[in-house]
Amino acid sequence: MSSQQPSVQDVQHLTSEEIRMRIRTQRHDTHTSGLAPGKLQCNLAILPEIYALDFLRFCQRNPKPCPLVGVGETGDPMLPILGRDIDIRTDVPRYRVFKNGAFEEEVSDISGLWADDLVTVALGCSFTFENALMRAGIPVRHIETGRNVPMFRTNIDLVPAGPFHGQMVVTMRPLPENLIEQATSISGRYPQAHGAPIAVGDPAAIGIKNLDQPDYGDPVEVRRGEVPVYWACGVTPQNVLRAAKLPICITHAPGHMLITDVAEDAETTIYQATTN
Repeated sequence: MSSQQPSVQDVQHLTSEEIRMRIRTQRHDTHTSGLAPGKLQCNLAILPEIYALDFLRFCQRNPKPCPLVGVGETGDPMLPILGRDIDIRTDVPRYRVFKNGAFEEEVSDISGLWADDLVTVALGCSFTFENALMRAGIPVRHIETGRNVPMFRTNIDLVPAGPFHGQMVVTMRPLPENLIEQATSISGRYPQAHGAPIAVGDPAAIGIKNLDQPDYGDPVEVRRGEVPVYWACGVTPQNVLRAAKLPICITHAPGHMLITDVAEDAETTIYQATTN
C-alpha cells in the first residue's frame, strides 16, 4: 500500500458505495475487515459458464463454507442485485487469478481478463457477522489489532459435485469462554455469512497443527481464559476451484472482499446466471 493511500481506519466511516469507488480507483487495496458496518460482504468465484452449474451444486451441498448470495448473468460483470453500479472487474481490492489450477498472479483489476463466458458467483463472508458481534460487546481480536482474520485448512471433507471437492477452510476468533454461547447465537442468525461456528476448542480435532501459523491471513493471540472458535470460511471454494484445475478462475484475495449495498441481515435473492 502506498504512503498516499488511506488506512483501513481512514475509510471506516465511508458508505459501501464510497468504499467501492476508492477500490475501483485503486485508492484502497488492503483487506476489508471492519468496513461498511451493516452491509453484506462477499467472497467471489468467477469461472467459465460450462463449469458454473456443477459449482452451484457444490455450493448448495456445502452451504456453511459456500453460502450463495448472488449469481451474475453470463458475460455480464455487473451485479445489480447486490448494489448500485457494482463492476466485478474493478470493485474488489485484490483478485487472484488461477489457470489450470496454478496461481498466475494477484491483481487489482481484471478488466483485461474478462470474457463473454464468465459467470460471477458471490458468496457470503464472515466479516458480516463480526459487526453484529461487536455491537453486542463481543471482542473481535483481528479487528481490534488491525489485522486480517486468521484462516486455516482443516481435515473436514466437503460434499463433492462434478469436479469440485476438497476440505473446509475455517476462520478463527478467540473468545472468552463465557461469550461463546452468545457469539454462536448471534452468528447463527446470519446463514448467508457462514452462520454459527463449526467447531470450538482443540485445533487438532479439525486438523489444524499450529494456531500461530495460519495458512492465510494474520496470526492473533489467544489469551488466558479464551477459547479458539472456528467458523466456515469463504477461502474454501477458492481451494476447491484451484483443485479442479479449470482453464481459468478468478477469486478475491483472502480478506479482500466485495462490499455490497445489501443489508447484512437482509434476505438476498440469488440472481441466477442464464444461458444463451
